[in-house]
Amino acid sequence: MNKNQLLKKSLLSVLGLLFSSVLWAHGGAAGTDTDQCKFELEPDHWIHYTAYQPNSYPGDEFCGNLPDIDTTTLLVFDYQDIRYRNMSVEFEVTKEPEGTVIFRKEAKKHKTGTVNLNIGGIAEASKYLIHITLLQDSGERLDAHMAFQAGSGKGSSSATYLLYFLVLLALLYIYYISDEGFKKKVDSYIKSSTSMKDD
Repeated sequence: MNKNQLLKKSLLSVLGLLFSSVLWAHGGAAGTDTDQCKFELEPDHWIHYTAYQPNSYPGDEFCGNLPDIDTTTLLVFDYQDIRYRNMSVEFEVTKEPEGTVIFRKEAKKHKTGTVNLNIGGIAEASKYLIHITLLQDSGERLDAHMAFQAGSGKGSSSATYLLYFLVLLALLYIYYISDEGFKKKVDSYIKSSTSMKDD
């Protein structure tokens, strides 16, 4: 195997690690039941949920634990079933255990299949409950609930840092095997460290 082939395979491995992080963020591969960020409105009919706190943690996605309070909090819901686009859906967030409503969006049809809710800044560190109500044409109401904790003070998870560390190691290894000068320096350093321990 020549140097170019080895470099290409290494880059593909790093890309695979990066794309797998998207699956880790939502609890596993598509089609599994390990995704904790979804609501089942009806058997096998889902709405996916992601929370963001862009002022405090730009680019980070959250689900069950929101790290900060008193910062802009966005809740994004994606219909995984196209038929919900023609049904009215109501959203509400309550502070628990009191059941105090802190946000409410009246029932509405969302033709794009994505609903973005800016619930502002959550005032208190506490448990909260998201209520989603599907209003069917028959008048029947289907309710789903999902809890989250606000003010937990946790930003990026340790799994995210581990992934960054692994990607950094992979990039260093690629550089090591592709650059002869760097490889000689590292090998020389390792050899001198080993001989010092032996003495």
